[in-house]
Amino acid sequence: MSTSRFDLTVAFLQRPASYPNPPHAVAAIETHMSWIFLTDDRAYKLKKPICYDGLDLSAPETRRLICQQEVLLNRRLAPDVYLGVSAVTQSPNGMLALDGQAEQIDWVVRMRRLPADRMLDALIMSGRAKTEEAEIRVVARHLAQFFATARPVPISSSDYRARFEQGVREDLLALSAPRHALPRDRIEALALAQLALLERRPLLFEQRIQAGRIVEGHGDLRPEHICVRQDCAIIDCLEFSRDLRVLDPVDELAFLSLECERLGEPRVGQWFLEAYRDASGDEFPEGLLKFYRVYRALRRAKIAAVHVDDPAVRNPERFAAKARQYLDLVEPVTCDVIDAYP
Repeated sequence: MSTSRFDLTVAFLQRPASYPNPPHAVAAIETHMSWIFLTDDRAYKLKKPICYDGLDLSAPETRRLICQQEVLLNRRLAPDVYLGVSAVTQSPNGMLALDGQAEQIDWVVRMRRLPADRMLDALIMSGRAKTEEAEIRVVARHLAQFFATARPVPISSSDYRARFEQGVREDLLALSAPRHALPRDRIEALALAQLALLERRPLLFEQRIQAGRIVEGHGDLRPEHICVRQDCAIIDCLEFSRDLRVLDPVDELAFLSLECERLGEPRVGQWFLEAYRDASGDEFPEGLLKFYRVYRALRRAKIAAVHVDDPAVRNPERFAAKARQYLDLVEPVTCDVIDAYP
C-alpha cells in the first residue's frame, strides 16, 4: 500500500459517516504501530504499513493475518471486547467503505470501547487505586487463574537464558550511547550484574522450565491494558511475536509491578503477585523476581531512548526522562541475593 493510499484510509476512518450508525464524533489516536479510532461505543485499530525491527507489515495480506491473530489471542483475556476484523474496501471510483463489496485494501480490528476511567493506569494516577482495591484484586485473580492453568511451553535452559543475555547486551549498548546522556556507571552496574547472574546461576532458570512455569502469556502487561470492571478485560497482548509472549508469569508480573510503581502505586503490583502465588502455588524466589524486574527496566529504558532518536516523535525530552526514571526504579541483583535458592 502506498503512503498516499494509507493516508486516505486514515482520513476516511476519521469521518463519522464512515461507520455503521454514524457516531457524533471520532477521536483518532496515533501510536507507534497503529491508528486507533474511537466512536461512541467502538474502537477500530488500523495497523501501519511499517517495516522495522524484524516486523514487516508492508504487505496488506500480512496486516490482515496480524489483525486476525490479534482478535484470536486477545479473546483469551478479553472475550467480549474483540468483536472481529473489518475490511476497508475501495470501489473503482475511489470511494472507501467498511466491509463493502469492492476491493479490500486494508483491515481494522473492531472492538468494544472500554471506559477510559476504569483502566488501571487511570485508577492509579487519579489516586483511586486504594479505594478500588477489592475490584483490582478480582482482576488480579482472573489473570492469576489464566497463568496458573496455561499450558507449559517447552524451551531449553540455554535458549531461555540466551534470550535474556542478548537483551541485556543490546540494552547496555544502546543505553550507553553518549547522545542519551544517561548514567553510564549505573547502566553498566545493572547490566553486568544481570549477565553475571545468568552465567553463575543457570539452575535458577532451569528449575522454572522444569516446573512448567514457562507459558504463552500476554507479552505487554501494562496498567493501561487492564480494565477494572465486573467482567475483567485485559487487552493489547503482543500479537505479532510468539517469542515475546512465551515467558514466565513472574516475568510478566514483575513488569506490571514495575509499571505500577512508576505511576506511583507499588502496592497494586503486589496485589497481582499475591493473587498469582495463591492461584498457582508458585513459591518463586525473591531474587528471580528482582532479576526479571531489572531486565524489564532496562528493556523499557532502551525503548524510551530509541523514541528520543525518532524524528517523528513529539516532545522527545519526555522519553529521555522516562528512560532515566526506569533506571532509577531498580537496583542491581547480585548473585548472593539468591544463594539460598536450591
